[in-house]
Amino acid sequence: MVNEKIRRPIIAGNWKMFKTHLKGVKLVQEINYGIDKDIDAEVVVIPPFTALRSIKTVIEADKMKIKLGAQNMHYMSEGPFTGEISPVMLKALNVEYVIIGHSERRQHFDETDELINKKLKKVFDVKINPILCVGEPLKIRELGRQKQYVREQLNNCLKGLNKDYIQNIVIAYEPIWAIGTGKTATPEDANFMISFIRQRISRLFSPIISEKIRIQYGGSVKPFNIVPIMVQPEIDGVLVGGASLNAHDFISIINYKRKLK
Repeated sequence: MVNEKIRRPIIAGNWKMFKTHLKGVKLVQEINYGIDKDIDAEVVVIPPFTALRSIKTVIEADKMKIKLGAQNMHYMSEGPFTGEISPVMLKALNVEYVIIGHSERRQHFDETDELINKKLKKVFDVKINPILCVGEPLKIRELGRQKQYVREQLNNCLKGLNKDYIQNIVIAYEPIWAIGTGKTATPEDANFMISFIRQRISRLFSPIISEKIRIQYGGSVKPFNIVPIMVQPEIDGVLVGGASLNAHDFISIINYKRKLK
C-alpha cells in the first residue's frame, strides 16, 4: 500500500483549448459518475473560459465532489484589455483554482516570471487558489541545469508574496520536454525535483510553509504511470493534460488507489 500523504492529494485536469461547453458538461458528468465516492483526493477540472459557467452550474446542481479551475487570468481587476479575463470575473463564477504560468503561456504568449508574479499577487487578493507551473526545457535538462532554472523561476515568481497567503498555493512541476510529448520524467526524477522545490520554498518562506504546500507533477500523466508517480513521498498530485479529456482515462487516474489493493 502507498504511504498516506500528509497533504491531501490534488488531481487536476487541464482541458486546454478543447471541449465546447456542452461537451464539457457531458465530460464532467461522466467523471463524477465514475470516481470513487469515498475519494480522499481533491479533484479539479479546468475547462476553457467558455465552459466555466455551464460546468459550475452542473457541479452545484448535482452536488459533485469536483472543484472548478480556470486556465489563466489577467493581473488587473478590470480595464481596456480586449480578450482578457479578470480574477474578479472568475471569482464571480465561484472558480476556486486558476493556473498561473503554464509553459504554453510562457512559450506561445511570452509570459515572463515578472508578469506571473503580478498575477500571483492579484489572485491572492481575490482569494482564488493559484496553481503555479514551473519546469525546465529539454536543453536545460540536457545541460544538467534544471535545479538552477527552476530555482530562478521560483525566486522571481514568488518575490514579495505574503507568507500568510503562500501556503494556499499549489505548485505544479512540469518539465516542458514532457508536456504533450509522450515523454515522462521518471517518478524518481520527478520526486527529486519536487523535493528540491519544497526545499526552496522552505528557504524563501519557512519549513512549516514548505510542508503545507502541495506540489504536483505534470507531464504526460497517464493511467499506466499514475501509481509509480503517486507513491513518491514528495508528490502531492498531478496536473493532467490530454488524459483528462477522456472520462475513462481521467477516472482511472483519480481512482489510482484501486490499483494498490
